[in-house]
Amino acid sequence: MNRILITGAASGIGLATAQRFHARGWRVGLVDVNDNALRSVHAELGADTWFQAVDVTDPAACRAAADAFAARAGGLDVLFNSAGLLHMGPVEEVSLLNHHRTLDINVKGVLHMSLACLPHLKRSTRPRVLNMSSASALYGVPDLAVYSASKFAVRGLTEALNLEWRRHGIVVQDLMPPFVNTPMVTGQRYRAAVVDRMGVKLNADDVARAAEQALDSGKVHTPVGLPFRVTVLLEKLAPRWVTRELMRRLSR
Repeated sequence: MNRILITGAASGIGLATAQRFHARGWRVGLVDVNDNALRSVHAELGADTWFQAVDVTDPAACRAAADAFAARAGGLDVLFNSAGLLHMGPVEEVSLLNHHRTLDINVKGVLHMSLACLPHLKRSTRPRVLNMSSASALYGVPDLAVYSASKFAVRGLTEALNLEWRRHGIVVQDLMPPFVNTPMVTGQRYRAAVVDRMGVKLNADDVARAAEQALDSGKVHTPVGLPFRVTVLLEKLAPRWVTRELMRRLSR
């Protein structure tokens, strides 16, 4: 039986992915900072799932969670780093505390969990790490500046670890969706112009399905949704200034 540990599992993409893999018969570990929401998800999915409230900015807590899930499940095959934070707004109007928190969760959290799970993944026969990057890692997005920067970091970390950890037999991948209809996007007090220009056309299950497809492939990056896949293709073929101009128009 396959075993997957999911961060940010109490809502949004993490929840949809937990539901999808649980339905496929996987042993699912649920990690989230929201203990009450986590308990509700555990009650929904059943006693065969494992859960623990964890702040991914705490490396010791990440190690303890990885060890506890691996002990309960008999090992670990896939880590899905889904936990993330987004604060929309002009960069100078978002508090420095929120900028730091975004980087701590979106970047350091991925690093902490990946290192915490490494000893267990090395013992798996088909180990994977799947990270949540974003369409925002293609070109810097106004009013999402620090979030965008964090996803560039995730993209770079994914590419580097995919090369480094091949010596352990571990495939490291990421997902790159544009805006998804989750509380992280719809709950924003400030709405960036690019959201209305691009629209919110994906739901959490679309990304969960893409996660499933990514794990069945060897691709490092998985752009999610046909329009963004076309954008990625154009970005590869066109001069960089074309992407810059497109982003300028979308964010006006």
